[in-house]
Amino acid sequence: MVEQLPRVELRHGDGRRLLVYGEYDGSALAVEGAAGEWPALHLRRNPLTGAFVAVSPARNTRPQTAGAGGQPTAACPLCVGGPELPFPYEAAVFDNRFPTLLAEPPEPPDGVAGESAPALGACEVVLYTPTHTGSLATLTVQELARVIAIWTDRSEELCADPRFPYVLVFENRGEDVGATLSHPHGQIYALGHLPPFVLPRLAAIDDHRLLIDTCLSCEVVTSDLAAPERQVVANDSFTVAVPFAPDWPLEIHVRAKRHGARRLPDLTADERRDLAAALRAVVHRYDALYNAPVAYLMVCQQAPDRPLDGRPVDDWHLSFEFLPPNRSPHKLKVRASVETAAGLFINDTLPETTAGLLAAAVDDDGLPDDPAFPDVEVVVVPTGVPAANIAVPRPT
Repeated sequence: MVEQLPRVELRHGDGRRLLVYGEYDGSALAVEGAAGEWPALHLRRNPLTGAFVAVSPARNTRPQTAGAGGQPTAACPLCVGGPELPFPYEAAVFDNRFPTLLAEPPEPPDGVAGESAPALGACEVVLYTPTHTGSLATLTVQELARVIAIWTDRSEELCADPRFPYVLVFENRGEDVGATLSHPHGQIYALGHLPPFVLPRLAAIDDHRLLIDTCLSCEVVTSDLAAPERQVVANDSFTVAVPFAPDWPLEIHVRAKRHGARRLPDLTADERRDLAAALRAVVHRYDALYNAPVAYLMVCQQAPDRPLDGRPVDDWHLSFEFLPPNRSPHKLKVRASVETAAGLFINDTLPETTAGLLAAAVDDDGLPDDPAFPDVEVVVVPTGVPAANIAVPRPT
């Protein structure tokens, strides 16, 4: 049975959009609140690289509760009763109060001498659960399936907007990677331009197709499957492996095996279940490796909407890439001069050794069997329908 997850749209007093997923009691948001102001928000192009840099001074005023000791406090803006969700919720998405990009951005400030542009895009925060503690490894199967359905829903809507050629779902976990809030959550950025790290991937995929007439992403999948020493978890729909040439010592990629699975909305119900199992297994291994939560960057690489030189992006395979900064239990890898300035990453570990340690960090045979991940589908509740009239089938 498909679980239908209702989505109700509300607006904060400052105009920011709030999407409530799941049960909603009909509570209203405060109508007070001035519209947000983002002074000096804009993009600047580096003339030597052609890449944009986002300037967003308002981000320096973000709250920080990551060191709250794992206990919910009034200082956490993501807990029930906080400024973002003053009423009970199951999961939610809202426009970031401190954005880097805006769907209707201001013009660059006067007096900027170089090439600049409005900071076009969208910045959303995804709340996985009302519970203040936890991770992708500890969410219930229903919560994790719901998160994947929400990522899919948001990706589908943002990718359909012709202003946004690239949509990035991501999570920053832990203070070591700059996370300022410990409440389980992720983010989504929609960009009004193709970012510089995506362009080489597109070029490699397109050039491979033109020269050899095969899918480069399929060959990466085949390479990972042919190297059991780099595999971390077995999965029917995804390879879960340390890549052949990782930038970071504990890097793991979860890559779709099926050609045609380019974005989250492309996944079948079985693939969504396998994705949930893979993400849970990866975070379990990180937390077990050093008997403590490992900080990481998790990024979902979906096919860009805008092709390169008019060529389609058919050969892109969806992937979730985990990038932890640790190189040992108490040492972090820092991007030094040659890595930051020249782009030559230096890996302090042998990828095959790291994969073996991560694979062995959790004894899957000793874990209790989880109930099956449900198949969750988002259902948009029309604006103006009273909460009492929302009747959406839920599994019993």
